[in-house]
Amino acid sequence: MSSFSRRSFLAAALGSTALAALPGYASEAMPFTHDFVVAKARALAAKAYAERPTVPQDWLNQSYDDYKARWFRTSDALWAGTDRSYNVDFFLPGLYFPRAVQVHAVTDGMAEHVPFDIDLFDKNKKAPDLTTEGHLGYSGLRLRTDLGHPTKKTEFAVFQGASYFRAIGIGNNYGLSARGLALKTADPEGEEFPEFTDFWLEAPAPGQRSMVVHALMDSPSVTGAYRFTITPGSSAVMDVEATLFAREELTHAGLAPLTSMFLFDSTNPGRFDDFRPAVHDSEGLLVLNGNGETLWRPLANPNRLQVSSFVDTNPRGFGLMQRARKLSDFNDLEAFYHKRPSLWVEPKEDWGKGAVTLVEIPADKEIYDNIVAYWRPREPYAAGSEIKLSYRLTWGEEPVLSMPRVINTATGERIFGGDGRIVTIDFEAHPLFDGGPDSLDIHISSPQAETSEGVLQRNPETGGMRLAFYFDPGERTHAELRAQLLKDGKAASEVWLYRWTS
Repeated sequence: MSSFSRRSFLAAALGSTALAALPGYASEAMPFTHDFVVAKARALAAKAYAERPTVPQDWLNQSYDDYKARWFRTSDALWAGTDRSYNVDFFLPGLYFPRAVQVHAVTDGMAEHVPFDIDLFDKNKKAPDLTTEGHLGYSGLRLRTDLGHPTKKTEFAVFQGASYFRAIGIGNNYGLSARGLALKTADPEGEEFPEFTDFWLEAPAPGQRSMVVHALMDSPSVTGAYRFTITPGSSAVMDVEATLFAREELTHAGLAPLTSMFLFDSTNPGRFDDFRPAVHDSEGLLVLNGNGETLWRPLANPNRLQVSSFVDTNPRGFGLMQRARKLSDFNDLEAFYHKRPSLWVEPKEDWGKGAVTLVEIPADKEIYDNIVAYWRPREPYAAGSEIKLSYRLTWGEEPVLSMPRVINTATGERIFGGDGRIVTIDFEAHPLFDGGPDSLDIHISSPQAETSEGVLQRNPETGGMRLAFYFDPGERTHAELRAQLLKDGKAASEVWLYRWTS
Protein backbone atom coordinates (compact mmCIF):
# COMPACT_ATOMS: atom_id res chain seq x y z
CA MET A 1 0.00 0.00 0.00
CA SER A 2 2.77 2.40 -0.95
CA SER A 3 0.30 5.11 -2.01
CA PHE A 4 -0.63 5.76 1.63
CA SER A 5 1.80 7.31 4.09
CA ARG A 6 -0.44 6.94 7.13
CA ARG A 7 1.27 4.51 9.50
CA SER A 8 -2.02 3.04 10.65
CA PHE A 9 -3.37 2.24 7.19
CA LEU A 10 -2.29 -1.38 7.07
CA ALA A 11 -3.85 -2.28 10.40
CA ALA A 12 -7.10 -0.57 9.47
CA ALA A 13 -7.24 -2.18 6.03
CA LEU A 14 -6.68 -5.64 7.51
CA GLY A 15 -9.86 -5.32 9.50
CA SER A 16 -8.89 -4.03 12.92
CA THR A 17 -12.14 -2.08 12.59
CA ALA A 18 -15.33 -3.00 10.79
CA LEU A 19 -15.34 0.42 9.11
CA ALA A 20 -12.97 -0.67 6.36
CA ALA A 21 -15.58 -2.97 4.87
CA LEU A 22 -18.44 -0.59 4.15
CA PRO A 23 -20.89 -2.01 1.63
CA GLY A 24 -19.95 -1.15 -1.95
CA TYR A 25 -16.33 -0.24 -1.21
CA ALA A 26 -13.75 -2.76 -2.30
CA SER A 27 -10.69 -3.27 -0.12
CA GLU A 28 -8.49 -3.80 -3.19
CA ALA A 29 -7.33 -1.22 -5.72
CA MET A 30 -9.56 -0.71 -8.75
CA PRO A 31 -8.87 0.97 -12.13
CA PHE A 32 -9.97 4.60 -12.16
CA THR A 33 -10.63 7.39 -14.65
CA HIS A 34 -13.03 10.32 -14.47
CA ASP A 35 -15.35 8.36 -16.76
CA PHE A 36 -15.81 5.97 -13.82
CA VAL A 37 -17.34 8.81 -11.77
CA VAL A 38 -19.52 9.88 -14.71
CA ALA A 39 -20.77 6.30 -15.09
CA LYS A 40 -21.59 6.11 -11.38
CA ALA A 41 -23.53 9.38 -11.57
CA ARG A 42 -25.44 8.18 -14.66
CA ALA A 43 -26.33 4.86 -13.02
CA LEU A 44 -27.36 6.61 -9.81
CA ALA A 45 -29.70 8.93 -11.70
CA ALA A 46 -31.47 5.94 -13.22
CA LYS A 47 -32.55 4.83 -9.73
CA ALA A 48 -34.91 6.42 -7.26
CA TYR A 49 -33.16 8.70 -4.79
CA ALA A 50 -32.27 7.05 -1.49
CA GLU A 51 -31.02 9.25 1.34
CA ARG A 52 -27.75 8.03 2.77
CA PRO A 53 -27.78 6.84 6.37
CA THR A 54 -26.50 9.15 9.06
CA VAL A 55 -23.61 8.50 11.39
CA PRO A 56 -24.47 6.93 14.78
CA GLN A 57 -26.60 8.98 17.16
CA ASP A 58 -23.82 9.64 19.68
CA TRP A 59 -21.87 11.38 16.92
CA LEU A 60 -24.90 13.55 16.13
CA ASN A 61 -25.47 14.38 19.79
CA GLN A 62 -22.09 16.07 20.22
CA SER A 63 -22.02 19.69 21.30
CA TYR A 64 -19.82 22.19 19.52
CA ASP A 65 -17.21 21.83 22.29
CA ASP A 66 -17.39 18.02 22.01
CA TYR A 67 -16.76 18.19 18.28
CA LYS A 68 -13.82 20.58 18.65
CA ALA A 69 -12.25 18.33 21.32
CA ARG A 70 -10.80 16.14 18.54
CA TRP A 71 -8.55 17.34 15.72
CA PHE A 72 -6.71 15.69 12.87
CA ARG A 73 -3.04 14.86 13.39
CA THR A 74 -1.33 16.39 10.37
CA SER A 75 1.75 14.22 10.76
CA ASP A 76 -0.46 11.32 9.63
CA ALA A 77 -2.02 13.13 6.66
CA LEU A 78 -2.45 11.34 3.36
CA TRP A 79 0.97 11.37 1.63
CA ALA A 80 2.73 12.88 4.67
CA GLY A 81 6.33 11.77 4.85
CA THR A 82 6.54 11.28 1.07
CA ASP A 83 7.92 13.56 -1.65
CA ARG A 84 4.46 14.11 -3.12
CA SER A 85 3.62 17.80 -3.47
CA TYR A 86 0.35 17.71 -1.49
CA ASN A 87 -0.90 16.44 1.86
CA VAL A 88 -4.56 15.79 2.64
CA ASP A 89 -6.15 16.10 6.11
CA PHE A 90 -9.57 14.77 7.05
CA PHE A 91 -12.47 16.04 9.18
CA LEU A 92 -14.72 14.10 11.52
CA PRO A 93 -18.45 13.67 10.88
CA GLY A 94 -21.19 14.46 13.39
CA LEU A 95 -22.68 17.69 14.74
CA TYR A 96 -23.33 19.79 11.58
CA PHE A 97 -22.26 16.92 9.29
CA PRO A 98 -24.74 14.05 9.73
CA ARG A 99 -23.70 11.95 6.71
CA ALA A 100 -20.13 10.89 6.05
CA VAL A 101 -18.34 10.96 2.70
CA GLN A 102 -16.06 8.24 1.41
CA VAL A 103 -12.55 9.04 0.22
CA HIS A 104 -10.43 7.19 -2.32
CA ALA A 105 -6.78 7.75 -3.27
CA VAL A 106 -5.78 7.25 -6.91
CA THR A 107 -2.22 6.18 -7.72
CA ASP A 108 -1.07 5.26 -11.23
CA GLY A 109 -4.67 4.91 -12.38
CA MET A 110 -5.69 2.66 -9.49
CA ALA A 111 -8.12 3.78 -6.76
CA GLU A 112 -8.03 2.56 -3.15
CA HIS A 113 -10.67 3.30 -0.53
CA VAL A 114 -9.30 5.24 2.44
CA PRO A 115 -10.96 3.66 5.50
CA PHE A 116 -12.12 5.77 8.41
CA ASP A 117 -9.74 5.78 11.38
CA ILE A 118 -10.59 7.73 14.51
CA ASP A 119 -7.08 7.11 15.83
CA LEU A 120 -5.79 9.68 13.33
CA PHE A 121 -7.32 12.36 15.57
CA ASP A 122 -5.80 13.70 18.77
CA LYS A 123 -8.15 14.71 21.57
CA ASN A 124 -8.34 16.49 24.89
CA LYS A 125 -9.91 15.30 28.13
CA LYS A 126 -13.31 16.70 27.21
CA ALA A 127 -13.68 14.48 24.14
CA PRO A 128 -16.60 12.07 24.60
CA ASP A 129 -16.29 8.36 23.88
CA LEU A 130 -17.83 7.55 20.50
CA THR A 131 -18.90 4.35 18.83
CA THR A 132 -16.66 3.04 16.06
CA GLU A 133 -19.34 0.95 14.36
CA GLY A 134 -21.95 2.08 11.88
CA HIS A 135 -22.04 4.28 8.80
CA LEU A 136 -18.90 6.25 9.48
CA GLY A 137 -16.42 8.05 7.29
CA TYR A 138 -14.96 11.52 7.09
CA SER A 139 -17.05 14.67 6.68
CA GLY A 140 -14.59 16.33 4.34
CA LEU A 141 -10.98 17.05 3.53
CA ARG A 142 -8.38 19.80 3.55
CA LEU A 143 -5.60 20.31 0.98
CA ARG A 144 -2.11 21.51 1.92
CA THR A 145 0.97 22.18 -0.20
CA ASP A 146 4.20 24.18 -0.31
CA LEU A 147 3.27 27.86 -0.45
CA GLY A 148 6.62 29.31 0.51
CA HIS A 149 6.82 28.26 4.15
CA PRO A 150 10.25 26.66 4.72
CA THR A 151 9.13 23.84 7.05
CA LYS A 152 5.50 22.96 6.39
CA LYS A 153 2.77 22.55 3.85
CA THR A 154 0.11 25.26 4.11
CA GLU A 155 -3.63 24.73 3.76
CA PHE A 156 -5.51 26.52 1.01
CA ALA A 157 -8.72 24.57 0.23
CA VAL A 158 -11.44 22.67 2.10
CA PHE A 159 -14.30 20.45 0.90
CA GLN A 160 -16.86 19.89 3.67
CA GLY A 161 -20.63 19.83 4.07
CA ALA A 162 -23.22 19.09 1.34
CA SER A 163 -21.47 20.24 -1.89
CA TYR A 164 -19.70 23.20 -0.26
CA PHE A 165 -16.03 24.01 -0.72
CA ARG A 166 -13.80 27.03 -0.24
CA ALA A 167 -10.27 28.18 -0.95
CA ILE A 168 -7.91 31.08 -0.36
CA GLY A 169 -5.01 32.77 -2.08
CA ILE A 170 -1.71 33.42 -0.32
CA GLY A 171 -2.30 35.95 2.48
CA ASN A 172 -6.07 35.42 2.59
CA ASN A 173 -8.23 34.21 5.44
CA TYR A 174 -11.16 31.90 4.66
CA GLY A 175 -14.36 33.72 3.79
CA LEU A 176 -17.03 32.93 1.22
CA SER A 177 -17.80 29.45 -0.14
CA ALA A 178 -18.79 27.84 -3.42
CA ARG A 179 -21.04 24.85 -4.07
CA GLY A 180 -21.31 22.18 -6.70
CA LEU A 181 -24.92 23.14 -7.49
CA ALA A 182 -27.78 25.17 -6.01
CA LEU A 183 -31.38 24.04 -6.41
CA LYS A 184 -34.57 26.01 -5.67
CA THR A 185 -32.76 28.77 -3.78
CA ALA A 186 -35.30 31.05 -2.07
CA ASP A 187 -38.23 29.08 -3.55
CA PRO A 188 -41.32 28.95 -1.30
CA GLU A 189 -41.23 25.14 -1.10
CA GLY A 190 -37.68 25.21 0.26
CA GLU A 191 -34.16 24.74 -1.04
CA GLU A 192 -32.62 21.40 -2.03
CA PHE A 193 -28.98 20.82 -1.09
CA PRO A 194 -27.10 18.29 -3.24
CA GLU A 195 -24.31 16.42 -1.47
CA PHE A 196 -20.89 15.20 -2.49
CA THR A 197 -20.88 11.57 -1.37
CA ASP A 198 -17.45 10.37 -2.57
CA PHE A 199 -14.09 11.92 -3.39
CA TRP A 200 -11.25 10.50 -5.47
CA LEU A 201 -7.87 12.20 -4.93
CA GLU A 202 -5.21 11.81 -7.61
CA ALA A 203 -1.81 11.31 -5.99
CA PRO A 204 0.38 14.21 -7.16
CA ALA A 205 3.91 13.71 -8.42
CA PRO A 206 6.79 15.43 -6.60
CA GLY A 207 6.76 19.10 -7.54
CA GLN A 208 3.36 18.89 -9.26
CA ARG A 209 1.69 22.31 -9.21
CA SER A 210 -1.95 21.24 -9.44
CA MET A 211 -4.07 18.84 -7.41
CA VAL A 212 -6.91 16.90 -9.06
CA VAL A 213 -10.02 16.01 -7.05
CA HIS A 214 -13.02 14.09 -8.39
CA ALA A 215 -16.41 14.10 -6.65
CA LEU A 216 -19.70 12.22 -6.99
CA MET A 217 -22.84 14.24 -6.20
CA ASP A 218 -26.31 12.98 -5.31
CA SER A 219 -29.63 14.70 -4.61
CA PRO A 220 -33.35 13.95 -5.00
CA SER A 221 -33.46 15.89 -8.30
CA VAL A 222 -30.03 15.35 -9.84
CA THR A 223 -26.73 13.50 -9.72
CA GLY A 224 -23.34 14.73 -10.89
CA ALA A 225 -19.71 13.94 -11.58
CA TYR A 226 -17.18 16.71 -10.86
CA ARG A 227 -13.50 17.13 -11.67
CA PHE A 228 -11.57 19.90 -9.93
CA THR A 229 -8.07 20.86 -11.10
CA ILE A 230 -6.80 23.08 -8.29
CA THR A 231 -3.74 25.33 -8.51
CA PRO A 232 -2.80 27.38 -5.43
CA GLY A 233 -0.87 30.64 -5.45
CA SER A 234 -1.48 34.37 -5.01
CA SER A 235 -4.97 33.33 -6.06
CA ALA A 236 -6.21 29.74 -5.89
CA VAL A 237 -7.54 28.69 -9.29
CA MET A 238 -10.01 25.83 -9.73
CA ASP A 239 -10.91 24.53 -13.18
CA VAL A 240 -14.24 22.74 -12.77
CA GLU A 241 -15.74 20.19 -15.12
CA ALA A 242 -19.18 18.81 -14.26
CA THR A 243 -21.57 16.34 -15.84
CA LEU A 244 -25.08 16.46 -14.36
CA PHE A 245 -27.90 13.94 -14.78
CA ALA A 246 -31.40 15.25 -14.04
CA ARG A 247 -33.67 12.79 -12.23
CA GLU A 248 -36.48 15.34 -12.38
CA GLU A 249 -37.10 18.52 -14.31
CA LEU A 250 -34.75 21.17 -12.93
CA THR A 251 -36.90 24.28 -12.98
CA HIS A 252 -34.58 26.35 -10.80
CA ALA A 253 -30.94 25.31 -11.07
CA GLY A 254 -28.14 27.58 -9.88
CA LEU A 255 -24.86 27.01 -11.71
CA ALA A 256 -21.52 27.88 -10.07
CA PRO A 257 -23.23 29.09 -6.88
CA LEU A 258 -21.39 31.28 -4.38
CA THR A 259 -22.37 31.83 -0.74
CA SER A 260 -21.18 34.70 1.45
CA MET A 261 -22.00 37.01 4.38
CA PHE A 262 -22.90 40.69 4.39
CA LEU A 263 -24.06 42.34 7.62
CA PHE A 264 -23.46 46.08 7.19
CA ASP A 265 -21.25 48.82 5.76
CA SER A 266 -21.62 52.53 5.01
CA THR A 267 -24.88 51.90 3.14
CA ASN A 268 -26.71 50.70 6.28
CA PRO A 269 -24.61 51.53 9.39
CA GLY A 270 -27.51 52.66 11.55
CA ARG A 271 -29.03 49.17 11.82
CA PHE A 272 -26.25 47.81 14.05
CA ASP A 273 -24.76 49.14 17.27
CA ASP A 274 -21.22 47.97 16.50
CA PHE A 275 -17.75 49.43 17.07
CA ARG A 276 -16.70 48.39 13.57
CA PRO A 277 -17.42 50.48 10.45
CA ALA A 278 -18.26 47.38 8.35
CA VAL A 279 -18.77 43.62 8.69
CA HIS A 280 -18.84 41.45 5.58
CA ASP A 281 -17.05 38.64 3.74
CA SER A 282 -18.04 40.21 0.41
CA GLU A 283 -19.27 43.69 -0.40
CA GLY A 284 -20.52 43.53 -3.97
CA LEU A 285 -21.56 41.48 -6.98
CA LEU A 286 -19.41 42.03 -10.07
CA VAL A 287 -20.73 41.00 -13.49
CA LEU A 288 -19.08 41.13 -16.91
CA ASN A 289 -22.07 40.47 -19.13
CA GLY A 290 -22.26 39.07 -22.64
CA ASN A 291 -22.21 42.58 -24.13
CA GLY A 292 -18.93 43.39 -22.40
CA GLU A 293 -20.62 45.74 -19.90
CA THR A 294 -19.20 45.75 -16.35
CA LEU A 295 -21.82 45.90 -13.59
CA TRP A 296 -21.24 46.55 -9.89
CA ARG A 297 -24.01 45.90 -7.40
CA PRO A 298 -23.23 46.69 -3.72
CA LEU A 299 -24.64 44.00 -1.45
CA ALA A 300 -27.44 44.65 1.02
CA ASN A 301 -28.75 43.10 4.22
CA PRO A 302 -32.45 43.67 3.59
CA ASN A 303 -35.35 43.66 6.01
CA ARG A 304 -37.10 41.17 3.71
CA LEU A 305 -35.80 38.46 1.43
CA GLN A 306 -34.98 39.93 -1.97
CA VAL A 307 -33.94 38.36 -5.26
CA SER A 308 -32.32 40.33 -8.10
CA SER A 309 -31.90 38.97 -11.63
CA PHE A 310 -29.41 40.42 -14.09
CA VAL A 311 -30.69 39.04 -17.40
CA ASP A 312 -27.97 38.14 -19.87
CA THR A 313 -26.85 35.90 -22.72
CA ASN A 314 -23.51 34.09 -22.47
CA PRO A 315 -22.06 35.91 -19.43
CA ARG A 316 -18.30 36.37 -19.48
CA GLY A 317 -17.97 36.26 -15.71
CA PHE A 318 -19.49 37.08 -12.35
CA GLY A 319 -18.46 36.91 -8.72
CA LEU A 320 -18.63 38.23 -5.19
CA MET A 321 -15.87 40.72 -4.43
CA GLN A 322 -14.21 42.02 -1.28
CA ARG A 323 -12.75 45.38 -2.31
CA ALA A 324 -12.14 46.89 1.14
CA ARG A 325 -8.52 45.90 1.81
CA LYS A 326 -7.40 48.04 4.76
CA LEU A 327 -7.62 46.91 8.37
CA SER A 328 -9.20 50.28 9.17
CA ASP A 329 -12.08 49.47 6.78
CA PHE A 330 -13.29 46.98 9.41
CA ASN A 331 -11.27 47.74 12.57
CA ASP A 332 -11.46 44.05 13.48
CA LEU A 333 -8.29 42.47 14.88
CA GLU A 334 -9.81 38.98 15.09
CA ALA A 335 -11.92 38.38 11.98
CA PHE A 336 -9.56 40.20 9.56
CA TYR A 337 -12.33 40.79 7.05
CA HIS A 338 -9.95 42.81 4.89
CA LYS A 339 -8.14 39.54 4.12
CA ARG A 340 -11.19 37.62 2.89
CA PRO A 341 -10.89 36.47 -0.75
CA SER A 342 -12.90 37.60 -3.73
CA LEU A 343 -14.30 34.83 -5.93
CA TRP A 344 -14.71 35.12 -9.70
CA VAL A 345 -16.58 32.66 -11.97
CA GLU A 346 -15.54 32.45 -15.61
CA PRO A 347 -17.56 30.16 -17.93
CA LYS A 348 -15.48 28.22 -20.44
CA GLU A 349 -18.33 27.80 -22.90
CA ASP A 350 -21.50 29.64 -23.86
CA TRP A 351 -24.12 29.33 -21.12
CA GLY A 352 -26.91 30.71 -23.30
CA LYS A 353 -29.80 32.80 -22.01
CA GLY A 354 -30.45 33.25 -18.31
CA ALA A 355 -29.63 35.57 -15.45
CA VAL A 356 -26.95 36.15 -12.87
CA THR A 357 -29.10 35.84 -9.78
CA LEU A 358 -28.44 37.49 -6.42
CA VAL A 359 -30.30 36.37 -3.30
CA GLU A 360 -30.04 38.58 -0.20
CA ILE A 361 -31.43 37.19 3.05
CA PRO A 362 -32.04 39.24 6.23
CA ALA A 363 -29.44 38.52 8.93
CA ASP A 364 -28.86 39.90 12.41
CA LYS A 365 -25.47 38.27 13.12
CA GLU A 366 -22.28 37.78 11.17
CA ILE A 367 -22.34 34.01 11.78
CA TYR A 368 -24.99 33.59 9.07
CA ASP A 369 -24.25 33.28 5.36
CA ASN A 370 -27.02 35.40 3.87
CA ILE A 371 -25.80 36.08 0.32
CA VAL A 372 -26.09 33.69 -2.64
CA ALA A 373 -25.10 34.38 -6.26
CA TYR A 374 -25.34 32.00 -9.23
CA TRP A 375 -26.21 31.66 -12.92
CA ARG A 376 -29.80 30.59 -13.53
CA PRO A 377 -30.50 29.24 -17.04
CA ARG A 378 -33.69 30.63 -18.56
CA GLU A 379 -34.97 27.24 -19.71
CA PRO A 380 -35.42 24.35 -17.26
CA TYR A 381 -33.41 21.17 -17.72
CA ALA A 382 -35.70 18.29 -18.68
CA ALA A 383 -35.89 15.13 -16.59
CA GLY A 384 -33.44 12.57 -17.96
CA SER A 385 -31.21 15.21 -19.54
CA GLU A 386 -27.42 15.26 -19.33
CA ILE A 387 -25.79 18.64 -18.72
CA LYS A 388 -22.10 19.36 -19.20
CA LEU A 389 -20.46 22.42 -17.65
CA SER A 390 -16.96 23.81 -17.41
CA TYR A 391 -15.85 26.97 -15.67
CA ARG A 392 -12.97 28.49 -13.72
CA LEU A 393 -13.11 29.75 -10.13
CA THR A 394 -10.48 32.25 -8.99
CA TRP A 395 -10.21 32.73 -5.22
CA GLY A 396 -8.22 35.70 -3.92
CA GLU A 397 -7.46 38.59 -6.18
CA GLU A 398 -10.20 40.39 -8.08
CA PRO A 399 -10.02 40.09 -11.90
CA VAL A 400 -8.55 43.08 -13.69
CA LEU A 401 -11.27 44.47 -15.95
CA SER A 402 -11.06 47.57 -18.12
CA MET A 403 -13.41 49.96 -16.31
CA PRO A 404 -12.56 52.11 -13.23
CA ARG A 405 -14.03 50.35 -10.19
CA VAL A 406 -16.42 51.55 -7.54
CA ILE A 407 -14.50 51.43 -4.26
CA ASN A 408 -17.18 52.69 -1.88
CA THR A 409 -20.88 53.44 -1.70
CA ALA A 410 -22.48 55.42 1.12
CA THR A 411 -26.04 56.57 1.69
CA GLY A 412 -27.79 58.74 4.24
CA GLU A 413 -30.75 60.98 4.87
CA ARG A 414 -30.83 64.29 3.01
CA ILE A 415 -30.79 66.61 6.02
CA PHE A 416 -30.61 69.95 4.21
CA GLY A 417 -32.48 71.04 1.11
CA GLY A 418 -35.52 68.77 1.04
CA ASP A 419 -36.72 65.20 1.21
CA GLY A 420 -34.95 62.11 -0.02
CA ARG A 421 -31.60 60.46 0.48
CA ILE A 422 -28.03 61.27 -0.53
CA VAL A 423 -25.80 58.74 -2.28
CA THR A 424 -22.03 59.04 -2.72
CA ILE A 425 -20.11 56.73 -5.04
CA ASP A 426 -16.32 56.71 -5.01
CA PHE A 427 -14.52 55.52 -8.16
CA GLU A 428 -10.87 54.50 -7.98
CA ALA A 429 -8.12 56.62 -9.55
CA HIS A 430 -7.73 55.88 -13.25
CA PRO A 431 -6.12 57.48 -16.36
CA LEU A 432 -9.62 58.01 -17.80
CA PHE A 433 -10.08 60.63 -15.08
CA ASP A 434 -6.91 62.62 -15.89
CA GLY A 435 -8.97 65.35 -17.56
CA GLY A 436 -10.84 66.01 -14.31
CA PRO A 437 -14.58 66.17 -13.63
CA ASP A 438 -15.28 68.48 -16.58
CA SER A 439 -14.10 65.81 -19.02
CA LEU A 440 -16.74 63.35 -17.84
CA ASP A 441 -20.49 63.05 -18.24
CA ILE A 442 -22.84 61.64 -15.61
CA HIS A 443 -25.73 59.28 -16.21
CA ILE A 444 -28.12 58.67 -13.30
CA SER A 445 -31.54 57.05 -13.55
CA SER A 446 -34.27 55.35 -11.53
CA PRO A 447 -37.69 54.09 -12.66
CA GLN A 448 -39.14 54.56 -9.18
CA ALA A 449 -37.57 57.77 -7.82
CA GLU A 450 -36.76 61.32 -8.76
CA THR A 451 -33.00 61.88 -8.94
CA SER A 452 -30.81 64.96 -9.00
CA GLU A 453 -28.29 65.65 -11.75
CA GLY A 454 -25.33 64.73 -9.57
CA VAL A 455 -22.09 66.45 -8.61
CA LEU A 456 -18.70 65.02 -9.60
CA GLN A 457 -15.52 65.92 -7.69
CA ARG A 458 -12.05 64.52 -7.37
CA ASN A 459 -11.53 62.83 -4.01
CA PRO A 460 -8.13 64.03 -2.73
CA GLU A 461 -7.67 60.94 -0.55
CA THR A 462 -8.29 58.29 -3.22
CA GLY A 463 -7.23 60.28 -6.28
CA GLY A 464 -10.38 59.08 -8.02
CA MET A 465 -13.78 60.61 -8.59
CA ARG A 466 -16.69 60.96 -6.18
CA LEU A 467 -20.20 61.18 -7.57
CA ALA A 468 -22.86 62.58 -5.22
CA PHE A 469 -26.58 62.84 -5.92
CA TYR A 470 -29.88 62.56 -4.13
CA PHE A 471 -33.05 60.68 -4.89
CA ASP A 472 -36.59 60.91 -3.58
CA PRO A 473 -38.70 57.73 -3.72
CA GLY A 474 -41.77 59.46 -2.33
CA GLU A 475 -44.13 56.92 -0.79
CA ARG A 476 -42.48 53.96 -2.52
CA THR A 477 -40.83 51.26 -0.41
CA HIS A 478 -38.04 50.52 -2.87
CA ALA A 479 -36.15 52.06 -5.77
CA GLU A 480 -33.72 50.69 -8.37
CA LEU A 481 -30.88 53.14 -9.02
CA ARG A 482 -28.31 53.21 -11.81
CA ALA A 483 -25.28 55.47 -12.31
CA GLN A 484 -22.28 55.55 -14.62
CA LEU A 485 -19.57 57.95 -15.76
CA LEU A 486 -19.12 58.51 -19.50
CA LYS A 487 -16.34 60.06 -21.57
CA ASP A 488 -16.83 61.04 -25.20
CA GLY A 489 -20.01 59.02 -25.20
CA LYS A 490 -18.31 55.83 -24.03
CA ALA A 491 -18.26 54.08 -20.67
CA ALA A 492 -15.70 55.55 -18.26
CA SER A 493 -16.67 53.49 -15.20
CA GLU A 494 -18.49 50.40 -14.09
CA VAL A 495 -22.26 50.57 -14.14
CA TRP A 496 -23.29 51.11 -10.51
CA LEU A 497 -26.57 49.44 -9.65
CA TYR A 498 -28.32 49.67 -6.30
CA ARG A 499 -31.62 48.62 -4.77
CA TRP A 500 -32.80 50.91 -2.00
CA THR A 501 -35.48 49.60 0.35
CA SER A 502 -37.24 51.51 3.09
